[in-house]
Amino acid sequence: MSDLPFTLDQLRILKAIAAEGSFKRAADSLYVSQPAVSLQVQNLERQLDVPLFDRGGRRAQLTEAGYLLLSYGEKILTLCQETCRAIEDLQNLQGGTLIVGASQTTGTYLLPRMIGLFRQQYPDVAVQLHVHSTRRTAWSVANGQVDLAIIGGEVPSELQDSLEIIPYAEDELALILPVSHPFAKLDTIYKDDLYKLQFIALDSQSTIRKVIDQVLTRCDIDTRRLKIEMELNSIEAIKNAVQSGLGAAFVSITAITKELQMGGLHCANIEGVVVKRTLSVIVNPNRYRSKAAEAFINEILPQFAKPGWNKDVLKSQRPIVPETFDEEEVTPHPAGG
Repeated sequence: MSDLPFTLDQLRILKAIAAEGSFKRAADSLYVSQPAVSLQVQNLERQLDVPLFDRGGRRAQLTEAGYLLLSYGEKILTLCQETCRAIEDLQNLQGGTLIVGASQTTGTYLLPRMIGLFRQQYPDVAVQLHVHSTRRTAWSVANGQVDLAIIGGEVPSELQDSLEIIPYAEDELALILPVSHPFAKLDTIYKDDLYKLQFIALDSQSTIRKVIDQVLTRCDIDTRRLKIEMELNSIEAIKNAVQSGLGAAFVSITAITKELQMGGLHCANIEGVVVKRTLSVIVNPNRYRSKAAEAFINEILPQFAKPGWNKDVLKSQRPIVPETFDEEEVTPHPAGG
């Protein structure tokens, strides 16, 4: 073919339809009319000479050719965005965009503080925060959709050789109790006391729950003996339940700063046990790193890092032409880490 049989607008429309599940919702998300979307799809199918959607059902379903075009189209659009951001960098941080990823706990409680400091120094840079599971966040970094991320879970094994994974900070997992609980009156409790408590926890399939269980096991705490009386789907719900006297829980110390200051929760000391997990910074060394990302790494990350952390462990010389990955199928909103 002498000319490309598709345009960037057509690829955006295809991506929107796949994400929204219908031509109408895709048109609404793109602020165009539904007939305009339908016409573009018809033109695209005619130019490619293949059907891209099965039109028999209520939901717009991609054909095999549609999935193939979507897979490559997303990579093309990502590279176009990366190109624009590289050009924007010529304005020397007088504009541009920084995209930061995070797993659930770090994205909810730590990253907003970091982004707030960054915005004070660089108010002209637009900042996006993408909060998802550790797995989905790692894939976003690998595919260039996110500049860098801070995670609390384990990077998928298939990405560990492709990403830089740098231990960044220690996150203490605190045992929280209602202030009215008898143990709240004690300076220290013992490891065996944990088996007498009623616990509130996240769903057993969530990444955070798995990480907490792994850390507790390393501290010689038998998680099978812990009495899980209730499972909830968010850290905020767990904190509220503990404050209401429904049980105890292990949560990140960063998630309870306000509650401890206001006296709404009791943080218990366990004799001989400090429960911590490692937070890591992940970047893709084969992707272009914007000046905004470099500024975040050099000026913001050191303020929250553990002692001895050296930002220079992140490689600085990177090619602009990115490596491509075959991104696996991910759920829209998986549990976080």
